[in-house]
Amino acid sequence: MSKYVSLDKRSKKAQKEYHSKQRRTWGELNPVTRSVPSGKAYNRKKEKERISKEFRDGFGAGPFYLLYSLRP
Repeated sequence: MSKYVSLDKRSKKAQKEYHSKQRRTWGELNPVTRSVPSGKAYNRKKEKERISKEFRDGFGAGPFYLLYSLRP
């Protein structure tokens, strides 16, 4: 039977082994803190998406307006 040796009296290798056994994984959780971006802040990517969507839709024209404007 081995005697108990306090952690501070163990070798560096033994201390490292002990501490590595104490660690656990986060599993499915991601410990990174996330922040929600402010809606008031300027976002270049969001602005580009908005402009390209307006261009595809005919600069704010709805689908009904396009149907009536294409009639003979």
